[in-house]
Amino acid sequence: MPDTSIPAPAALAGLKVLEMGQLIAGPFAAKTLADFGAEVIKIEPPGAGDPLRKWRLLKDGTSVWWQVQSRNKRSLALDLRTPEGQDVASKLAAEADVLIENFRPGALEGWNLAPEQLLEANPRLIVLRISGYGQTGPYRNRPGFGVVGEAMGGLRHLTAEPGRVPVRVGVSIGDTLAALHGVIGILLALQHRHASGHGQVIDVALYEAVFNCMESLLPEYSAFGAVRGPAGSALPGIAPSNAYRCRDGVVLVAGNGDSIFKRLMTAIGRDDLGQAPDLAHNAGRVARVAEIDGAIEAWTQARSVDEVLATLGAARVPAGRVYTAQDICEDPHYRAREMILRQPTRDGHEVQVPGIVPKLSATPGGLRSPAPHLGGDTDPVLREMGLDDAQIAALRQRGIVR
Repeated sequence: MPDTSIPAPAALAGLKVLEMGQLIAGPFAAKTLADFGAEVIKIEPPGAGDPLRKWRLLKDGTSVWWQVQSRNKRSLALDLRTPEGQDVASKLAAEADVLIENFRPGALEGWNLAPEQLLEANPRLIVLRISGYGQTGPYRNRPGFGVVGEAMGGLRHLTAEPGRVPVRVGVSIGDTLAALHGVIGILLALQHRHASGHGQVIDVALYEAVFNCMESLLPEYSAFGAVRGPAGSALPGIAPSNAYRCRDGVVLVAGNGDSIFKRLMTAIGRDDLGQAPDLAHNAGRVARVAEIDGAIEAWTQARSVDEVLATLGAARVPAGRVYTAQDICEDPHYRAREMILRQPTRDGHEVQVPGIVPKLSATPGGLRSPAPHLGGDTDPVLREMGLDDAQIAALRQRGIVR
């Protein structure tokens, strides 16, 4: 396996991040920063901690998803509902560079941790707020999870076969898109702070992060009144690009470039289509897309996935199989790119986890520490704040920390 140690200095070495979120969006943003060297202190409720610890498949009582989402972080189990807990959090924020939260709007304010107060105490602080609908507007107080953001952002309407009920993408893509937009916002704010010395508040709404990725959806409606609908595995208006059945599975073929289309038709023995003048450009192919898709699938159905990929690869036509988790683990390209890493856990076993994205040549990210136990770093974090053992013991006795 590749060496997963992180070189010094990391891209974000010295950046202090306070994570108050839970589940997916906020923690994913913090995980991305942590992968590149940021010091992330994750605040969790003392009882059960972040609910993600118990989501999906568990090993030794802890979700294996947790091992990815919380790697390179420290856990401080702190009750933010108490004045003492709020005081600890405000003192941490006063020394932090970035604060990340993904609670419903008003939660921080209810805990006496309003961004305005935090920025007054620490003008350099950057506050990332991720919520379903944003911090303003008539829907701000509605509960909004990623699935709702995907629907409102326009994505869920497209993820279906025509005439069928829309389906889920398969992962929490709305949360992840919001997290990545949040990371972009943090990096922009850091650049501004470098020039001005001042922090700011970043407001990311789940539905807006999804909507930002909807390509031509809005301008097509604006210009033509066209409401784009679900198209299954096809790419509407761009042909040919679809999923095609083989003898033993499915392949994805993207033959929509003009020269690529000709090579594709030659490879499948359909030069009559490849050389047709009206199919030389995309507009003509879109008009005859059903015929083209039929010709491609008639060829693929008579062959195995491996045969199809070998032929199309030789013809320099973009094509690929539909990967499962097993396919990913066995693929040599994933290994060569260090996209599958072995990560130890605090409980003594090892899991394979996704590698670091993006790849930086001078300051690559890496795995520095396994995901923490709940409150595993409470004492050292509080000592770093200046609390002594007696003060920490008093907070623990009252259930404010764990």
